[in-house]
Amino acid sequence: MSNETSRNTLQDAPLDGRIALVAGATRGAGRALAVELGRAGATVYVTGRTTRERASEVGRTTETIEETAELVTEAGGTGIAVPTDHLEEGQVRALVQRIDRERGRLDILVNDLWGGEHLLTSSVFGKKSWETPLADGLRILDLGARSHVITAALVLPLLIRSDAPLYVEVTDGTAVTNRRYRENMYYDLAKNAPIRLAFGLGRELAEYGGTAVAVSPGFLRSEQMLTHFGVTEENWRDAVAREPAFAIAESPYYLARTVAALAADPDRAARWNGKSTSSAELARIYGVRDVDGSRPDAWTYFEDVTYGGKDASADDYR
Repeated sequence: MSNETSRNTLQDAPLDGRIALVAGATRGAGRALAVELGRAGATVYVTGRTTRERASEVGRTTETIEETAELVTEAGGTGIAVPTDHLEEGQVRALVQRIDRERGRLDILVNDLWGGEHLLTSSVFGKKSWETPLADGLRILDLGARSHVITAALVLPLLIRSDAPLYVEVTDGTAVTNRRYRENMYYDLAKNAPIRLAFGLGRELAEYGGTAVAVSPGFLRSEQMLTHFGVTEENWRDAVAREPAFAIAESPYYLARTVAALAADPDRAARWNGKSTSSAELARIYGVRDVDGSRPDAWTYFEDVTYGGKDASADDYR
């Protein structure tokens, strides 16, 4: 087995004995992050609002946190599902108390909370901020920013008990790519807030030997995105005719593999504390590839081709 393959599959379980929490692990990047942390040997608490008994406002019943926990365990870790609405302080406090009672500490917190896609097409994209229904805009901020702040405030006292705490914010875009306006005021605020959270919390965690970093996938082939375009993971390229950006799409496991590699990096604080980065940048540094063996770099593609007008194929960025 090559060194690169070993890093991709993480079969040496470098996170054995580590305790992780992936907040927002029902589907997409959150689910994949939980699975890959488990594959690396971690015990992973997975939270979300959709269970086998109840669906969240997203309206999907095909993915649940119980299923995510089972996938973590199948991958070699220990998955523990805890239904949690991270906008409800009492539920988050109960989650923290449970982890404290059962494990006594937390080593990795991945803040992947979102669940606002259903608001975007009708209420946000293509509309000015004053044309966006205020209730929808505020809900976007609740889901994409307020939930992150609540989780950080209540979970960090447990996280700093670790000998090397790692706090990961998952968002859409990096500090560099998000210098461009992100379609709508509410969405722009929601997706830039996690970057600033990682920057500020990096300062606060430094004295504990900790690392706070914001990470972003590129064009993500989440379950919800595949459904929206009427394709599956097996035939996703059929969506390119409708959405050219699909040609540079990446699976949720691309970001997940890179974050798992970062979590196993003993020098991660010096490299990443307070910074924002992307799946593509992490993949280059840690030698990770996506499930199809490619190494897509969507943000560079968008910069060069979509915005820069460069005559190039998406294949050049895979």
